[in-house]
Amino acid sequence: MSITAQLRDSVRLPGGDSLVNGFAFEGRCGGARRALLRGGGRLEVYDLDRLFAGEAEADAGFAVPWPGWEHGGHSVSPDGAFAVFSGQRAVRAVGVGGETLWEYRHGCWGPELGHPHSGDEQEVCRGLEHGSCRVSDDGRVVWAHVVGDEDCLEYWVVLDAADGRELARLPLDSAAAGSHHLSHPDGIHMGLSIGMGQDGILLHRARWDGERLTAWDLNETMDRILADVHPGHRGYLTVEHYGADLRLHALDGDALATAVPEAEACWDYGCGFVDAGTVIASTVDGAEDPDGAGHWLLDARSLEVRGQLTYPDGPATGYVRPLGDGTWLTYDGRTGTLDRWSAGIP
Repeated sequence: MSITAQLRDSVRLPGGDSLVNGFAFEGRCGGARRALLRGGGRLEVYDLDRLFAGEAEADAGFAVPWPGWEHGGHSVSPDGAFAVFSGQRAVRAVGVGGETLWEYRHGCWGPELGHPHSGDEQEVCRGLEHGSCRVSDDGRVVWAHVVGDEDCLEYWVVLDAADGRELARLPLDSAAAGSHHLSHPDGIHMGLSIGMGQDGILLHRARWDGERLTAWDLNETMDRILADVHPGHRGYLTVEHYGADLRLHALDGDALATAVPEAEACWDYGCGFVDAGTVIASTVDGAEDPDGAGHWLLDARSLEVRGQLTYPDGPATGYVRPLGDGTWLTYDGRTGTLDRWSAGIP
């Protein structure tokens, strides 16, 4: 069945491709949905509702530390007062005036164990490996995926957002190429997805109650990417590393529903909750099905496919960014335009 996509809003946003094909989107439980876009040595923060309302200027901007370091998953506090950057050798909190509020030093993400550093201690070394960080929804702590300073092992640490003091750490059995955080809308749990290239994906979930870190290892297959969460669901959505299926999980990791793409198509990484009742997912074409690419709507409980989306210019390909409120985003790289869509009546 074909489902018509209706254009709700459109705005020109250079660099907005990282919002739908990357980790520039940051949503808060009951709060703002933001685009964190890097450019010109700064991290520009846009409130998406104000952006689509015609306010084209960024709400805030933060100086990016460590010239030459272009990796890592960064985060902005719920009140917009500071940003936290995941660097090659440190996690750093920066205020709106560009001042360093604190820095948590850790081992180097560079791929060569024990390699020497020359010049400035923060000089960027060879390699693309990186961690990530996330300010909690209450703004009190920072979660960060880092490398140990002495043993070169990887850790998931909880830091005091006020001063960067380490509150807790969890050793990880990973050798990351990169990672990203996703906070659960219950305001309690944090998810961490660690990509290890061809060696698969690791998933972890944890909570910090102010005194104790409790963590769950969700690595049944070591090959699932943490995709999205929604206030209407206790659990989370994942996609298999190579696109073999989508899966809805309970909070403890148990599979509640699974969706396998038709024919030779594969699910792409772009998927998530349009709203509590609907999931949007994209497919890439397979060798025997060159027309298999497209965007699809699925039931958010059963993951049964409802139909393929048709846009005004025809079937769409590429990434999508669902916003959880009944709409989703696409990006036109030719025009630098960010479009916001909703589903019409089939």
